[in-house]
Amino acid sequence: MTSVKEQEATRRLMVFLQEWDSAHKVARSHILDNFIKSNDSKTEPELELEFSQGASLFLARLAAWLRMTYTYSTCLRKLLRSIGIFLSAASGHRYLIEFLEIGDVLILLEILGLNYHKEEDKRESVKLLQLIADAGRKYKELICESYGVQSLAKFLATSNSAEAQEDTQILLDSLGHSNPKYQNQVYKGLIAVLPCASPRAQQLALQTLRVMQDVVGEAPTAVVEPVLGVLRSTHLQVQHEAIQLLKVLMAHQVRPALLEGLVAFLTPSCRKELTFCSETAAECPSGAFPGKTTCSFHVTSVTPPPLPSNVLEVFQKQHSYLPNVPRADTATLGLKEPKLVYTQQAAAAKIVGVLAKESAEVAEELIQMKVVHGLMVAVGNLDHVASQRYASISLEYFVHMFPFLEECVKNALGDTLFQHFMDSPETWYTKMDPLQAEELASIVIDIP
Repeated sequence: MTSVKEQEATRRLMVFLQEWDSAHKVARSHILDNFIKSNDSKTEPELELEFSQGASLFLARLAAWLRMTYTYSTCLRKLLRSIGIFLSAASGHRYLIEFLEIGDVLILLEILGLNYHKEEDKRESVKLLQLIADAGRKYKELICESYGVQSLAKFLATSNSAEAQEDTQILLDSLGHSNPKYQNQVYKGLIAVLPCASPRAQQLALQTLRVMQDVVGEAPTAVVEPVLGVLRSTHLQVQHEAIQLLKVLMAHQVRPALLEGLVAFLTPSCRKELTFCSETAAECPSGAFPGKTTCSFHVTSVTPPPLPSNVLEVFQKQHSYLPNVPRADTATLGLKEPKLVYTQQAAAAKIVGVLAKESAEVAEELIQMKVVHGLMVAVGNLDHVASQRYASISLEYFVHMFPFLEECVKNALGDTLFQHFMDSPETWYTKMDPLQAEELASIVIDIP
C-alpha cells in the first residue's frame, strides 16, 4: 500500500503531464524553460525523484513532440536541450535506449539538412548525436547505418557556424574511431568535404583525416586530387593542415602521385604577354629589344594534371553514401583563376621544400621528377612574389643538400645571377628583370 507522500508525488506528476498534454505551443515553451532551468546536469536518480519515478513518461512526450514538429517548430532548440538532459544524465542509459527505440536518430540527422532551421538548432542536434555516439560502438554503427556520415559531412561543409562545425568534426572523429565497420566510410566522407567553399570546414576535415590515417591504413588514390586542390586556398590555416596531412601521406602508396602533382603545380599552364608601349620602352633591359619601341614575349608551359579532373565525381558515384558537397566557386570567392593558380604554385613551392627536409628519399624522388626546373619557373613568376620567395628558399635547400645540383643550377643561371642566389636566396629574385625571368622558365636542366 502506497504512502500518502507517494500518492501526492504521483498526483503532482499526473497534473504536470496533463498540463503538458493540454498546453499550446507558447505554454509548452515556458514548460521547457522551467525544466531546463531546474534539471540541467541532474543524474538519473535525481530526475526520477523529480518526476516521482515517471521521468520516462515526460521523455516519451518530448520525443513524440519532436517527431511531430521538427520541420517547423519555433522552439526546437529548447526541445532538443530538454531531451539532452535525459540522454546526458549520469546512470541514465535507459533513457538513451528509450529514445532510440522511438527511432529519433533519423530525425536528428534530418534536422541538419533543413535549410530553414537556425544553426543553433542544428548544433543541438549534433550534441545529441554525440551523446548517442559516446554510448559505445553499436550506437556509432546505428548513426552510420542511418546515413549519418553523409548528413554530418554535408553539414560540416555548408554550416555557417564555426561552433557547429567544430562539434560536427568532433562527432565525425568519434565515429571514425572504435568503429571498424564504418571507419573507412567516415574517412571517405571527410575527403568529400575538401572541395567545399568553407575554409573552416576544409581545415577541420584535413585535421581529422590526418588523425584517422593510422586507423584506416592505406590511403585511397581518391585522396590525391582533393588534398592537392585545397592548396588553392588563400587561408594559412588550411595550407598548414594540408602540409601536415601531406607529411603523413608520404608514408603511403599515394606518395608518387602527390609528388607529381606538386611538381606539376610549379609549372602551371599559362600564357603571359608583356607589352611595352613607347612610353615605357625605357624600362626594358638595356639592349634586350634593340630598335623596337614595342615588344612582347610569351612563356608557355603545359603540364598534365596528376589525375583526371573527374576523379572525385567517380569516387562519389562508387560510394553513394557520400555527400554531394557543393564545390568552391571562384566567382563566389571573388578570385580570378590566375590568382588561384599562383597561390597553388606558391604552396607547392613551399611544400616540396618542407617534404624534402623531412626525408632525403623524398627529396631524391622530387629531383628525378624535375622539381628543380619547376622551382626555377616559379622563381621567374614576376606576377606572384610568394611563388618567387618560396621557390627560391626550396631551391636553395636542394642546391645545398645535393652538391651535384650546384653546378647544374650555376650553368643555368649564369655566374652573376647564381652569385646573387647564393648570397641572398630569400631576396635575389628581386634583382631579376623580365627577360631573365623568361629565360628561367625556358631553361632545361639535365639531372645526372
